[in-house]
Amino acid sequence: MEDQDSATEKVRVDREFDRLAPEYKELLNDSVRDYFAPGSEFFLTRKIDMLLEFATDQGIDTRQATWLDVGCGQGDLLRAAQPHFARAIGCDVSAGMIAECRGLEVVHQPKPLRLPFADASVDWTTAVCIFHHISPPERAPLLADIYRVLRPGGIFAIIEHNPFNPAVQLIVRRTPVDENAELLMARTARRLIQSASMETVATRYFLYVPQRIYDWAAPVERALERVPLGGQYVVFGRKAC
Repeated sequence: MEDQDSATEKVRVDREFDRLAPEYKELLNDSVRDYFAPGSEFFLTRKIDMLLEFATDQGIDTRQATWLDVGCGQGDLLRAAQPHFARAIGCDVSAGMIAECRGLEVVHQPKPLRLPFADASVDWTTAVCIFHHISPPERAPLLADIYRVLRPGGIFAIIEHNPFNPAVQLIVRRTPVDENAELLMARTARRLIQSASMETVATRYFLYVPQRIYDWAAPVERALERVPLGGQYVVFGRKAC
């Protein structure tokens, strides 16, 4: 029955994102989102900032690391962040989405809870805004497989929309891509990481201030990164050595 349920979940996600793939970027458009930052570049840059700032704080040289982006979609984050890593690879359950990953090292993920990579084969993994598309019973098994592919001492980062932010709630309700989304709080993400036998290392909230004032308001955002009101959050976990 469990295998049947997993297969059903895969078919639902596959079909949903294969259907959305041709117009995916257009479907993300929202007046509130566009007021905060037009396009996607600012959102990508802030995510990369969070990853690299954590690496610096931990004394990690990402240029020596193999990075796997789980649920890479159309590869926007991979494309933007790959210069910071020795090797950048991605996977996604939707063949329609990864069809747009031209020039990137990506692999189709035929099983929703099994990553198509060997045990202990990557140093970093990220899962960016994918867990709210996964039904709650499927989340812990996927985290367990992320643990499997991480090398000892490897880092996992989950980035998600913050359900405590009213603007986020409004945008999610109005965005076709998030029609079936079930947002999760940071404490839920931490529990998931711990359920996979990883240590939770840090939680940071970001996307407090819009792009047009970020250059001078960045110190304000950094001062608020532990206050659970930012538009998104990142939770970092580490596999024991």
